[in-house]
Amino acid sequence: MNSSGKTLVSVLVPAFNEEENVERAYTTIVDVFRGLPDYDYEIVVTDNHSTDGTFKLLKEIAARDPNVRAIRFSRNYGYERSVLVAYQHANGACAVQIDCDLQDPPHHIPHMLELWRQGHEVVYGVRKSLPDGFVIRWLRRAFYACMRLVSEDDLPLNAGEFRLVDARILRELRRVEDTSPYVRGLISSMGFSQVGFEYDRAARVAGTSKFPLKALLALAIDGVLNHSLLPLRLASTLSLLFGTLTFLLIFVYVIGSFVLGQDWPTGFTTTTVLLLISITLNAMFLGIVGEYLGRVFMQSKKRPVPIVQASLNFGDDAAEAGANRSRPPSKAKTP
Repeated sequence: MNSSGKTLVSVLVPAFNEEENVERAYTTIVDVFRGLPDYDYEIVVTDNHSTDGTFKLLKEIAARDPNVRAIRFSRNYGYERSVLVAYQHANGACAVQIDCDLQDPPHHIPHMLELWRQGHEVVYGVRKSLPDGFVIRWLRRAFYACMRLVSEDDLPLNAGEFRLVDARILRELRRVEDTSPYVRGLISSMGFSQVGFEYDRAARVAGTSKFPLKALLALAIDGVLNHSLLPLRLASTLSLLFGTLTFLLIFVYVIGSFVLGQDWPTGFTTTTVLLLISITLNAMFLGIVGEYLGRVFMQSKKRPVPIVQASLNFGDDAAEAGANRSRPPSKAKTP
């Protein structure tokens, strides 16, 4: 609880070029908490180096409302890292993640808080309907189903980024140092009591989507590689299978030539096909292994976490401290 005796809720809003939505998102979130007399709010916005007027508007909002805190990165670090930084800076007894375009309606927050009060550490929204086109809807559904099938973690079907997490989850997320995080899967893998609720996702009112097909595919690859060893196991299994078939083929040629006296033709086609199969398999498997090794390599370099270019309502030390904090940021400057 904060000094007023109310339960503090952190509302986490990742933003990138959302100047058409940021004021509306702020107003809508504040209106929701006006109807929650037992709760107070803080809004933590992570601006992923927007190139429009998003951060200028955030400055104006933060100037009139000290409960709004904003972080602007020195460059675009990607959606998932931006989200992780927001979680690591949350001070509330719980935190609600919501996109700036409000396609996940904030009026569901009271219901999420009610489920949280019942003892669930994670409350996530399950998308009953999507406003996207048929192809994107099908790809999303297929991705969720595949992720649940191949992942060793209990990933909920059709659950997006709209979720509430308890302070216990926030403490664990502050310890995460991952250069390619998949926050949705990371939270699901932590366990605790997790419950979903269905809702209809709204259409975007203003601005353009920051997740075209290319970005969605990149997110899907990150999700699979972060939460499943299936690609490596598939590579190992197929390598063993083709190795066995190759050994049997060699055995047949040897027996036929030396035992049965067959005059096997040494054709160009057979040799070429076998070489192409070998090259293709090697390239594919090296690519899969390379994806994992690349992540290990990036992690071992221990590069700096997202660099904060500017911050609002965090105190003078926020920009210097960086984005990853071992404890919630202090609102009072330490002498």
